[in-house]
Amino acid sequence: MKEIRNFTSADLKNTGIEVEVPEGYAELEREAVDSITESIGAFPKTKKMFEMLVQDEEVRADWDVANFIAVTKLHYNDHGEVHAKIVTASALKMYQLLLESNVMPDFIKYGGGDRDDDALIVLSAGLLHDIGNQIYRANHPLHSTYLAMPVLDRLLPEIYDDVEQRTEVRGFILNAIYAHDADVPDITMESSLVGIGDATDMTKGRGRMAFDLGSTSIHVVSALSIDRVVLARGTRKPIEIIIEMSNSSGIFQVEETLGKKVVGSPLEQYIDITATVTPKEADYEKRIVRAIKLSGKKFTTAE
Repeated sequence: MKEIRNFTSADLKNTGIEVEVPEGYAELEREAVDSITESIGAFPKTKKMFEMLVQDEEVRADWDVANFIAVTKLHYNDHGEVHAKIVTASALKMYQLLLESNVMPDFIKYGGGDRDDDALIVLSAGLLHDIGNQIYRANHPLHSTYLAMPVLDRLLPEIYDDVEQRTEVRGFILNAIYAHDADVPDITMESSLVGIGDATDMTKGRGRMAFDLGSTSIHVVSALSIDRVVLARGTRKPIEIIIEMSNSSGIFQVEETLGKKVVGSPLEQYIDITATVTPKEADYEKRIVRAIKLSGKKFTTAE
């Protein structure tokens, strides 16, 4: 097997349907893989699951077709392999920050397993949470659970001999996949980690693909306003999410995407969010769109 650090989409190129990602977003993927590697360094079961998932031909095809439907057909932001890895990296980073503050997520707290088992749950759900977009955007969290089941049933026996524990691990993974969207209330801390991790992937690289395809929706323009998202140990709470924006339209992403997944979740009491327009000393904001025009049935950018 390759070293985990090399498991990027460029290193494991598929044949067939591919959606090209912007160069800057590919760099975010490399950073995400490095972050995942660091987070799971002490967890052998999670490391093995990561190796199997990122090399699995079925999973890679799931990512490709999901992204084809989301980006190429619907002109949404990225929902493929790169997004999945960034979400997983964020979820695992927050998981580590919780553990460092002696906050135990539900699978550990209620006797399901140890820290390695819980990390495996978060990693697996993060990597598989959006594969249901290949069926349709509507109800994609439910579609993702159906598509993830045969993958998990094939791979989890490589790690767990005990049927009861394997089934319980699978149950937590499927719950986190299904509840990652804001429309489904989180009831476990693991699902909240994945859902909030999903919302932290909001940088301009992610919006660039849809923007280049002509989308000027507030989701896309708002994403183009986000320069950087940092997950750090908070001063008041275990986790602080810091968002740096070049334009205040990024507030839409912060409030409507991230905020909705934090407020009311099992992790609300453990997370602070700060968003600022940078540089702070400037009295202007970076322009993203000069003008738009109605072209057929949708608006596109105009000179």
